[in-house]
Amino acid sequence: MAKKLLFLTFFFSLLLGNCLEPLPAFAQEQPVWVEEVGRAYLGDNDTLHEVREQARKEAGARALEKAKGTFIKAHTLVSNSQLVEDLIFASVRGHIEKLEVLEEGWDSKEKNIYQVKVKALIRPVFPEKEGGLLIKPALSKTDLKEGEEVKIFCQVNRDCYIYIFSIAADGSVTLLFPNSLNNQNFIAKGKIYEFPEPGSRIQLQARFLPDYPQTVAQERIKIIATQEKEDLIPLGFREGMFQIYDAKSTGMISDLVKKLNRLDPASWAEATLTYRLRR
Repeated sequence: MAKKLLFLTFFFSLLLGNCLEPLPAFAQEQPVWVEEVGRAYLGDNDTLHEVREQARKEAGARALEKAKGTFIKAHTLVSNSQLVEDLIFASVRGHIEKLEVLEEGWDSKEKNIYQVKVKALIRPVFPEKEGGLLIKPALSKTDLKEGEEVKIFCQVNRDCYIYIFSIAADGSVTLLFPNSLNNQNFIAKGKIYEFPEPGSRIQLQARFLPDYPQTVAQERIKIIATQEKEDLIPLGFREGMFQIYDAKSTGMISDLVKKLNRLDPASWAEATLTYRLRR
């Protein structure tokens, strides 16, 4: 039995190493210039220097936010899934390499407001390049016939909590894990997590959506990991084992992205696996 377990661990490690998909390819990783305005209010105990610095910091923060939009529009993803787009956007951040003050002074209408217009050179920074949380995912098969069983594997470089989603060809999203049978989504650093777990009542079988007209479909598995326990999605499971959101249910995705945006980008990660389904 020990030899069998050792072989399985080695096999899964090999599988993860061979099937790890490359990180999304970004078409533009060069820094960009953006202009923004920051404002600060002069209080009774504030000095001009303090107000000026506050206004500059706000201008820099607004410039970073604007640059994120530029980076995401410039990149090219293999997939055009909105979920993939939104989550990549949430994980990107920037670093100000140069900041130039173009204009500054008191607002013409609000005499206690100091405003600064800046021009900032901002370089994109991706958490995976900074030694942040990483997910190494794999599928047991990436070319499936209808009815075939599939397993999902993942390994992380830090203790964390994971969410596993299935994204169907029509854009509908199913939260596979956690689920009504197992809502404990902690996995340890270095452990190869298998879903469904051995002995689980859950089985993942490749199935076409009802009335799907094509003979081939491309679908995706999305894995999100957070370093701390986060209330990313309210878990109810009142209608079944999994939570399912149709393609029009954009609220869940929007709420998820907003919550991820509040986290330090280095404290969470996402990974996407793509598989082909054939009749």
